[in-house]
Amino acid sequence: MAKFEQVKTIILEAGNFLKNREAAGHITVKGASDYVTEVDKQVQNFIQMALKEKYPEIQFLGEEKNNEDIDFSGLVWVLDPVDGTTNLIHDYRRSSISLALMENAETVFGMVYQPYTEELFYAEKGKGAFLNGRQIHVSRAETMEECMFAFGTAPYEKEKYGEESFRKLYRVFMDSQDIRRSGSAAIDMAETAAGRIDGFFERRLSIWDYAAGRLLVAEAGGRATDFEGRELKNAMKSSVACGNPAIHELLIQKYLK
Repeated sequence: MAKFEQVKTIILEAGNFLKNREAAGHITVKGASDYVTEVDKQVQNFIQMALKEKYPEIQFLGEEKNNEDIDFSGLVWVLDPVDGTTNLIHDYRRSSISLALMENAETVFGMVYQPYTEELFYAEKGKGAFLNGRQIHVSRAETMEECMFAFGTAPYEKEKYGEESFRKLYRVFMDSQDIRRSGSAAIDMAETAAGRIDGFFERRLSIWDYAAGRLLVAEAGGRATDFEGRELKNAMKSSVACGNPAIHELLIQKYLK
């Protein structure tokens, strides 16, 4: 992880922006249930400029910019400056910064920072997943009855996916211990990697939502795919399901297809 120490410093400093309640109150509506605050813009600008200074040769893909020129065959930073913007607006304190480094459509480094709890999850391909320096692993659950799941509602596309999402959720809920809904897919995937929850699923996510989290899950011993069990690669939009290998397989085969 030594070569990414500078990146950690950048992300930790950027986390201070999420605690600025005045900036969080400056809101722009992008679409149905889709908002951007001054905090989103400040975080992205800060991280983009800092990464450009340290790694000028690496492309940058961010939620709050046009990304049509990105070449995924090369190195690409993928940033969600605030995953959980609606939470931020409401001061719900379940928002995160998610940063990934991708190469040839694979994530080779990922980091999710939750500034309210000062928890930094990170992973480098082939080297394990960590939380504040301690190695983490997915849960050992083997049956649905042992599991607590997190899920996302795909709020930006309620009309298209709302009924389907809650139908699938009901089936999972009835066979599991319980369900949690945090509003930050990056946090949910990080906490799946840490074994705090046994799996996570959402019908529609953007690449900046899952790019870091999928590596965290994989390096913690789990799997992250779409609802059909296919690799996520560099899909700009995709369904996402993750968990330890046994629970991921159950989700895919019995509940989400």
